[in-house]
Amino acid sequence: MKRSDILHKAEQCVCGQREQDYGSPENNFQVIADFWTVYKGVKFTATDVAMMMALLKVARIRSGTGTEDSFVDLAGYAACGGEIATEILAQCACEAANSIH
Repeated sequence: MKRSDILHKAEQCVCGQREQDYGSPENNFQVIADFWTVYKGVKFTATDVAMMMALLKVARIRSGTGTEDSFVDLAGYAACGGEIATEILAQCACEAANSIH
């Protein structure tokens, strides 16, 4: 499987039917983060969820049980985590700029 195929398939997953089935990754990951926070007593964010799920895929790949889909999922989690993190940074920068004025 070529890298462009992996990225294209990941895009189809995170921007297509999965989003329709499960809702936006931002909302879904935040719900998971809230559950993990209660369960562990440690604050988790939606970005943490994306990175932990990516690490799950890395562990599967490393253990030899990963499949092509593991690489697709890893790319998808990285993309979702990157979008969530950069949106949060942009929102914080916007709020900081507004508080100065």
